[in-house]
Amino acid sequence: MPFAQLVIGPPGSGKSTYCHGMHQFLGAIGRKCSVVNLDPANDQTNYPCAVDIRELITLEEVMDDEGLGPNGGVVYALEELVGNIAWLEERLRRCGEDYILFDCPGQVELFTHHDSLRKIFAKLEKIGYRLVVVHLVDSHYLATPSKYISILLLSLRSMLTLNLPHLNVLSKIDLLQQHSSSLSLPLEFYTDVQSLSYLLPFLNAECPPRFYALNAAIAEMVEDFGLVAFETLAVEDKTSMTHLLQVIDRAGGYAFGGAEGAGDEIWRVAVREGWSGAEGMQVMDVKERWIDAKDEWDEWERKRKQEEEDRKARELRAMEEEGL
Repeated sequence: MPFAQLVIGPPGSGKSTYCHGMHQFLGAIGRKCSVVNLDPANDQTNYPCAVDIRELITLEEVMDDEGLGPNGGVVYALEELVGNIAWLEERLRRCGEDYILFDCPGQVELFTHHDSLRKIFAKLEKIGYRLVVVHLVDSHYLATPSKYISILLLSLRSMLTLNLPHLNVLSKIDLLQQHSSSLSLPLEFYTDVQSLSYLLPFLNAECPPRFYALNAAIAEMVEDFGLVAFETLAVEDKTSMTHLLQVIDRAGGYAFGGAEGAGDEIWRVAVREGWSGAEGMQVMDVKERWIDAKDEWDEWERKRKQEEEDRKARELRAMEEEGL
């Protein structure tokens, strides 16, 4: 049974960067992975595409032939893919049991109320894929209460619409230090999404009084559903990627071992040994690493990397001398 991540999120949230980084990370731990580009506008992928929707239809063709704009063109292209789903199935068969990353378009309407992506995901489930939605949102939205409420509503709407195992992820957490002075509350408040009433004074400060009741109703609704929470991600950090993949594996029921065709021996050892402390990584650890002491951690990791490079160089010289 093949497993897959459905990578969604607004434009600029880092979906393609995430797919590239996760593809490299999975390769490093020995898990065979393929990336599928479902965005007809994405003509410069920085990862190797096993399947590319642009082989079937491109945004430029749709805009020229149908007289549509960019957003309408993407919707049209996804509807075209739904009508030619056999094309996608045939190409996915070539990937065998590979772990698949689906890089989806960024138009919000595609995963909130339009049904084309939902139909594609349903077909993937029907042919045997175990799916997990990875919903990326840019962490800089935390700095503005109204924007934070917006991503809460977007995340909740996506979860209710797609009805799949779903993880909301604050991407680019390594850049949050630039906005940390604007955070109204501690980081764990934003990741846990509890007691939104504490945010209301800061949210109301942005709005005219006539919106106060609406703000309170929205906060109460999100809390009543109790579905939204966030993981964090710094895509270039091994510990952050390790932690996120562990959470994704649990959400999707991923099983280790050769019997499942995974073959990721390094990953099993890493999980068993709590690789880089990722197993027990808490929000406070993220806050210390990327906000409170980012510069100190960057310097420590730079020194550690230099020491490792020096050690390998010494070992290489010793081997060359023994060979002489």
